[in-house]
Amino acid sequence: MAINWGGVAGIIVFYLLILAVGLWASRKSKGSSDQEEVMLAGRNIGAVVGIFTMTATWVGGGFINGTAEYVFKPYGNSGLVWTQATWAYSISLVLGGLFFAKIMRSKGYFTLLDPFENKYGSRMCGLLFIPAITGDLFYTAAILNALGSTVSVVLELDRTLSVIVSACIAVFYTFIGGLYSVIYTDIIQLICMFVGMWICVPFAMTNEAVESIGSTSQEWLGTIESDQAGLWIDSALLLIFGGIPWQAYFQRVLSSKTPRTAQILSCVSGFGCLLMSIPPVLLGAVGASTSWNDTTLDLGNIDPFSQTSLILPLVIQYLTPPVISFIGLGAVSAAVMSSADSSILSSSSMFTHNVYKQVFRPKAGKLELLWVMRASIVVGGVIATAFGLSINSVYKLFVFCSDFVYVVLFPQFLCVIHFSKCNTYGSLLAYIVALILRFGGGDSLLGIPALIKYPYYDDEEEVQLFPYKTLAMLSSLLTILVVSYPLDYLFKKGTIPKRYDFFRCVVNLPATKDEADSDEDEVNYELRRRDSTDSPAEEDDKCET
Repeated sequence: MAINWGGVAGIIVFYLLILAVGLWASRKSKGSSDQEEVMLAGRNIGAVVGIFTMTATWVGGGFINGTAEYVFKPYGNSGLVWTQATWAYSISLVLGGLFFAKIMRSKGYFTLLDPFENKYGSRMCGLLFIPAITGDLFYTAAILNALGSTVSVVLELDRTLSVIVSACIAVFYTFIGGLYSVIYTDIIQLICMFVGMWICVPFAMTNEAVESIGSTSQEWLGTIESDQAGLWIDSALLLIFGGIPWQAYFQRVLSSKTPRTAQILSCVSGFGCLLMSIPPVLLGAVGASTSWNDTTLDLGNIDPFSQTSLILPLVIQYLTPPVISFIGLGAVSAAVMSSADSSILSSSSMFTHNVYKQVFRPKAGKLELLWVMRASIVVGGVIATAFGLSINSVYKLFVFCSDFVYVVLFPQFLCVIHFSKCNTYGSLLAYIVALILRFGGGDSLLGIPALIKYPYYDDEEEVQLFPYKTLAMLSSLLTILVVSYPLDYLFKKGTIPKRYDFFRCVVNLPATKDEADSDEDEVNYELRRRDSTDSPAEEDDKCET
């Protein structure tokens, strides 16, 4: 396969553009070590910039490459009807704006985990950090996986080297500029991707090797068999509700100027996400409608039907003129790299603010926290790169990143925001229930066998057809409520003595600041004081494990 030098030039130009914008934006932080300035851009993001960065956060390389892959994929549960991320994440953004964004911004939190820390304490918050960080790492891995697919097609270079170099660039400007760099590179990313993808569509669709996608709908539309309805519903709900409790999402929400702005940018971005899914859907359908023997692609070297994650760059390179592939491949690569920074920054923010500061170093200064965050940006980038290189399917990685977030974190987040009497006892038990029911069903991506065979289990294909992930999520939600509310009542009525409130979250509350005689008690008091906008009744519900 000959190297596409136009594509090479496109990638280099767009990489330099993203890097230059990232370094320019880093000047806005002015070397500040203040957490609010670095993590949340001083809470000074307006509606227009916020809409761009929110949309770009979801519509990255994993989104566009994964969408094209699953529309094209000629076997299994695939095709357009199974490519649910295109509309499910749009609904997720709208629901997040309607029911969560305004509340989170009005209380002035720093991260997604702050309400958990305020109500349940640092130890329970540490447990909930695990599914949150897992989601971020797999999302970044999906993005970097997509990058490797694109660059390997264009440059015919070692995929590992391509991904590592690109990840290093994204980590570098995120390390320097924090959220300012991420936001402004997101804007460039979205513009480049929108223009680059739409320019490619008409040229690809009119290529001589491509049949009309209207006449080949059976190749890319896909079908849902009667016994697959549960699986389809499970996957759809996972993407919708598993797309809400994300630090990358709430980092934009919490950086908004006002609670109203946070709500608006979230809802509008949902429609932007849906609009941006149209080009990769069309290009995936084009790939399925192409007679690849009639193109210049060396099928002995790359087979698109077995290497489905490569379909988007293959369509752009082999079905469009050189000038168009220059724009398309460059824009796609830049989009992938720019999306990686959002997820890396979000995971490092949670670790620094909710784990390092609250658990290990409560008295850490601003400069120390800044360097911890920078170090965790580097570590997060390395871990995500390793994941991205070890798993082949972009779309599976993209969906998997919402899996644990949906099953474990969403019910916890819903309760901590909207149910005032939930406490650590219910939260901890629900966490255990969710993990048992989820992992008991097995996971093909991680190679975990099914220990629990739910109804309609397919022994031949070793697939769970029952919506067991939704069952695990609902069981977790019910557990929190069923355990928390009765215990709250029994403790406050005195039926259960105060001394048995071991987690100190209902009646045996932490000491006040005047009574505190240890660093831990002072931290507990500060966590309770910070949630000052809560009602007196909610104040009683704060707890420390």
